[in-house]
Amino acid sequence: MRSSLAVRTATMCAILIVMHYTVRPLLGWRTSIDFLLIALVFGSVRMRPAAAAVFGLVLGLATDSLALGAFGAGALAATIVGFASSWLKAVFFADNVALNAIFLFAGKWLFDLVYVLMSRRMRGIEMLSQLLLWTPLTALVTAVAGVLVVTLLRPVYQGRTA
Repeated sequence: MRSSLAVRTATMCAILIVMHYTVRPLLGWRTSIDFLLIALVFGSVRMRPAAAAVFGLVLGLATDSLALGAFGAGALAATIVGFASSWLKAVFFADNVALNAIFLFAGKWLFDLVYVLMSRRMRGIEMLSQLLLWTPLTALVTAVAGVLVVTLLRPVYQGRTA
């Protein structure tokens, strides 16, 4: 039974990763949905911290492969978010919808904070604008989308028929 849970979690993460590279470019929003982060948080709360950090590293390297100017910033940020999500799972119940929204919001905000600071592409007002305006808006959109996706896919994840 434990292996079927792992297969369902891997399937949901794979669906979210595919959505990141297929649906997200079609939206073209300034505050776009980060399906990779949703997959990272969703998978990380169901793993041990070390495995979640490796999962974050792999997803971060996938992100960095498309942004060579800041190679490593996404890997570091995703590793931190994956480890923190897994570690906090022990403190909080992972399948609560409100806590999932909070995890997604905080995870996206932390990811963007580390990414912007480590990539060193922005300075001054542009960096403040990104971190204080666009990052929280993107985190909010990601959290709402993540809750909707997890709620819609919950019957698939839990193995029940609707």
